[in-house]
Amino acid sequence: MARLLLIEDDLTIRTPLLRALRERGHAVAAASTALDGLRDALDDRPDLVVLDLGLPDLDGGELLRMLRAVSSVPVIVATARDDEAEIVRMLDAGADDYLVKPFTAAQLDARARAVLRRSAGDPATDPVLVVGGLRIDPRARQVMLDGAPVELTPREFDLLHHLAGRPGQVVTKRELLTEVWRIPYGGADKTVDVHLSWLRRKLGESAQEPRYLHTVRGVGVRLDAPGGAR
Repeated sequence: MARLLLIEDDLTIRTPLLRALRERGHAVAAASTALDGLRDALDDRPDLVVLDLGLPDLDGGELLRMLRAVSSVPVIVATARDDEAEIVRMLDAGADDYLVKPFTAAQLDARARAVLRRSAGDPATDPVLVVGGLRIDPRARQVMLDGAPVELTPREFDLLHHLAGRPGQVVTKRELLTEVWRIPYGGADKTVDVHLSWLRRKLGESAQEPRYLHTVRGVGVRLDAPGGAR
């Protein structure tokens, strides 16, 4: 049984969602303000937070940033805001998924189960990845480059981990948006480019002088060890 925290101020949405999610086997608590939600998330340590953005005391985006500063609890943003820039902004800020209202309880339940599966991981199927001098530990979420630690943001780590799982393969931006950012459509290629630029800088390389991250123009990006070593 998963423990969910629903942060939603609209009673007409909160009440039926609580009932429907409980009927699907979840233990669900609710908060109607951002500050109450933050307190409950820190005190009760739920398995997953479902977060509305239009809260009465504080914007949900600000609450997400506050949560991410102190907690790695998975967060699904569930809101009426359907602007692509807002979706990308929330995913970059640390949301694990983004659901646009109106949605059914069945849709939210499916998204919640998917996020919980991803966040739980499986040691048997989530091994340490080594590509050249890169060592990526997904369980500890740590990256070493030539024996030295590399400090990455959560999204940078997810991007590098996804590419390292496919060494030598060209990965399209569409795949990265779908699998790393959980955006099921195109049109946000710029966010991939920006994160690749940040990642290159932290790996001590550039697009002009790549070591690990090689751009294939018009297609995507390939992660490979320098000199083709494995």
